[in-house]
Amino acid sequence: MVSRPHIVARTATFSVLLVYFVLTGCHSSPKTSAPTVVFSKVPAAQESHYKTDIIEDRDYKRDIIEGRAPGARPGQRIVLYAKTDGRWGVCRQSGQPFTNIEADGRWKASVHLGIQYAALLVDPTYNPPEQTESLPIVGNGVMALAVVNGEGPAPVLPSPKILNFSGYEWTTSTGPIFRAGSRNFFDPANVWTDERGALHLRISGSLGKWTAAELKLTRSLGYGTYRFQVRDVSHLEPSALLTLITWDGVGTESNRRELDVELGRWGYLDNDNVHYVVQPYYVPANFVTFRMPAGVCTHSFRWEPGQVTFSTVAGSGNTDAGRVINQHVFTSDVPSRGGESVRIALYVFHQGQIPLKNENEVIIDKFEYLP
Repeated sequence: MVSRPHIVARTATFSVLLVYFVLTGCHSSPKTSAPTVVFSKVPAAQESHYKTDIIEDRDYKRDIIEGRAPGARPGQRIVLYAKTDGRWGVCRQSGQPFTNIEADGRWKASVHLGIQYAALLVDPTYNPPEQTESLPIVGNGVMALAVVNGEGPAPVLPSPKILNFSGYEWTTSTGPIFRAGSRNFFDPANVWTDERGALHLRISGSLGKWTAAELKLTRSLGYGTYRFQVRDVSHLEPSALLTLITWDGVGTESNRRELDVELGRWGYLDNDNVHYVVQPYYVPANFVTFRMPAGVCTHSFRWEPGQVTFSTVAGSGNTDAGRVINQHVFTSDVPSRGGESVRIALYVFHQGQIPLKNENEVIIDKFEYLP
């Protein structure tokens, strides 16, 4: 039988050892904090206005941006984006999309001016998109993310709006955005539906201050038939362009899963007024043009793996219910389904021979999707 003094001694010894292990455990296994990205120097904000000049990447002004990456691990780097013309564009350093982090956690780089700036802390194997409408989220190689407005007065842009058309939810574009090599200022006030549910798109304003219209579906539909019933567009001026497309907001111009029905004459009086296009457009096998008569027409494309069939039918039906004006099957460069969504836009093509003189409006009675 063990005496009480021995029990007390053993208990005291155990207590001391327990405190020792707890204390040494706390010191030997510190909690690792998550890495972060912070800015220490931010460039000015790019102007945002109604300017419609053609702007090349080389025309954007550049400035220095600086920051720190506390908690970054060896090999991790910074990817910088600037938001201009409705999209985030990667800011390359000597041709590379990455900025190195110094031993003290600081980083420094040159960026083209934008409305906002973003810094991503990424793993060595991360492959950043060249352009994107929405920034990546933390995960899949992105360890931390920070976004900041450019210095100075923030540009005032009209707020986007959500509307319902043909049983689907759509969101409008806002602000200056490139479309087909021309810069347009998109105003949500130029998009609405009437009491019958028809969709109206308008180019409004005056010479030098035109505002355009664009909306996109809030979800991706993938393979299937896309059908647009459009009222007479023969009144459109040569530099007004209506596009009915699928388009992915991530990637480059050649890989955005873009299928186009383009209604307009691209700034020239005698051009054909309908273009079917599978991007990239500069491949001869990827586009067909023709002239469409006045009146209501239904434009559609059937998208399948390795093939897309475009059709234009007079009236408000499918190819079985109306006179087929044109039909063409493409098999070259047909994209696979992904993150694309339907987009409908009416905007000004600023590179043509005949400048826009008046406001223009189109009406689309119905959009249909058939799997």
